[in-house]
This record gives sequence, structure tokens and C-alpha cells, in this order.
Amino acid sequence: MDARELDRPASQAVEIFLDHLAGERRLSARTVDAYRRDLDGFLDHITRHLGRGLKLADFAQLKTVDFRSWMADRRRGPDGISARSLARSLSAIRTFYAYLQRRWKLENPALTLVESPKIARSKPKPVSEKAALDLLKQTGDRPGEDWEKARDTAILYLLYGCGLRISEALSLKQRDRQLGAALTITGKGNKSRMVPILPVVREAVAASADLCPFPLEPDDLMFRGARGGPLGPRTVQKLMQTLRSALGLPASATPHALRHAFATHLLAHGGDLRTIQELLGHASLSTTQIYAEVENSRLLNVYDEAHPRSSKSRSATR
Repeated sequence: MDARELDRPASQAVEIFLDHLAGERRLSARTVDAYRRDLDGFLDHITRHLGRGLKLADFAQLKTVDFRSWMADRRRGPDGISARSLARSLSAIRTFYAYLQRRWKLENPALTLVESPKIARSKPKPVSEKAALDLLKQTGDRPGEDWEKARDTAILYLLYGCGLRISEALSLKQRDRQLGAALTITGKGNKSRMVPILPVVREAVAASADLCPFPLEPDDLMFRGARGGPLGPRTVQKLMQTLRSALGLPASATPHALRHAFATHLLAHGGDLRTIQELLGHASLSTTQIYAEVENSRLLNVYDEAHPRSSKSRSATR
């Protein structure tokens, strides 16, 4: 490699990397912005830590203590970030270093000695089967325009009946209005998966498309807001806030809780983890495994409440 390349400012290397993410990898603007914040913060700290500006070659010379200094700084003080956020930021730095190795053959073994912060894995909080059905019914029964009620019902059916994320449901195009037995969904990381479509979901989506008052081309997004623009996720989140308040459900009853419910209810009725992994689009089975833990916890609670020899039952009879 030309020695002059190694003399380029470190900030230029970051910009080249970000252009790579946006152009070659086609990551969303929001994702690229997140990488920019992480890398800009990293450069700013290391510049202050070393007391001088950085060049491209300096990335290969940083020591383990330099990386740990940045991590400690990110956690320090009232504005310190959580362990989960720090792990994500560190992942961005590792991705950047992988690019440095491919593009400029720069390696830094010190980074491999830096451990990610330990994160307590939080369990998903699905709504119950009754709550899911109540939410769907309440959506259609509430006051409002018929087309908006049909639209909202279709979206909740896609979340609960197909296990879609909000972004995946809202990405459906007008050409998808006549759903078949299955639909190909492109999820995180541009990974595609096949999702079976239940008849009730198919009917709800068709009804929504038929009642939509706005003229749409085949490539237009199907779900529209009150003024005809593409529907945003915030509208769905506000809908769930209204519904859970009316039904007395906890704050954990979010749109994503319907996706969690899709997985746990399938598991409760005999679905296997491998199939659920494919339906959810999880890259790793360990991510899906957490739903088995939720179901096991539920079964243990049922046992404690109902079995005559459980500790709770014995306490209640005293």
C-alpha cells in the first residue's frame, strides 16, 4: 500500500467506510447515522486521550487500554450509556476495523482482547391469547372512519397472525393487496423469509385495500395515513396505547408484543423452535430459544397457582 494512504486523516477513513455502508451494503440512512455517531464519538475520545489528531495508520497502533478508556468514558457520569448501548457501539467499532483490514490491510490485535460488556438478556413480554383477540376486536369496534379501522385491523393481524415487525407490515405495497398462501418478507439485514398467510389475515388486508380512499399505484405503500401519505410506525404505537388503556392491559402491550405473542402462542400449541426461528427471521436459534423460556415460566406459574401441593396453594389454605 502507498505510504501516503496511511497518512490520510482518520476522519477520511471513517467517511469512506460510511460511504461503503450506504452504497455497497445499502444500509438505511438511520443505520449509517448510528455508525457515524459511534465512530465520531470514538475518534473524538481517542484524539483527546492521545492529545493529537489521528491518521489512518494510527488505527493499527491503538492499545487495549485505549479502547477500554473509550468504553469507560462512555459509561461514566449521569449521561453514561447502558451496557447494551455500549455493546452496540463496540460492535460498530469492530465492523469498522474489519473494513480497515479488507480495504487497507490494517490489523489491530489489541481490539480482540477487548470484551463486550455483559448484558442481562431481557425476556419478551407477549400479550396473552385472550388479550390478542381482544385487541383485534377492539380495533374494529372503536369509533372512527371505516377505512382506518380496517387498516389498523389488518396491521395488527399481520403482527399477530404472521409475526411481522411494524416496519415489515408497513412496507407492504399495493401490489400485495391480494395475498396468497404465503408472502416473502425482507427483514433485518435484507434477509428474506417466507411467511404463511392465514385466511383471516388475507381477508383483513384485502378489506383494508378495498376501503382505502386514496388512489395508489402497484409500487406505492399500501397503508396510508389520514392525509394519504405513507403510514408511519408512530401511528401504530399510538393505536396500541389507546387500545391497551381501554382494555386495561400493561404498558408492555406494544405492537412488538404481538410479534412476541405470535411466537409464544405457536410454541404453546406445539410449534417447534426451528420453524418459529424461520418464521421470525432470526439468524440464530439462541435468539428464538428465549420464547421457550417464557413459555416454561408461564407453565410454572400455572402449576404454582393450580396444583394442590404447590407452595402458593398450601399458603392459600392456611
